[in-house]
Amino acid sequence: MKTTAIVVGVVLIVIGVVYFLVPADELPSFLPGHEAGLARIRVKHGLLSGGLGIVLFTAGWWIGRK
Repeated sequence: MKTTAIVVGVVLIVIGVVYFLVPADELPSFLPGHEAGLARIRVKHGLLSGGLGIVLFTAGWWIGRK
């Protein structure tokens, strides 16, 4: 449980960074928010993904401490 939460948290944080750095038309097609011809970033997607990643990472760390 601890390891899964930490790994998923890190992955979501990385995806959040991708949303902030890559315009919507250059996002991989498997990510929500990909839209051809749209040259702006997806701020809401990035905030949600990054925020959820931080919550999961923190929860995994909190569960694993002794």
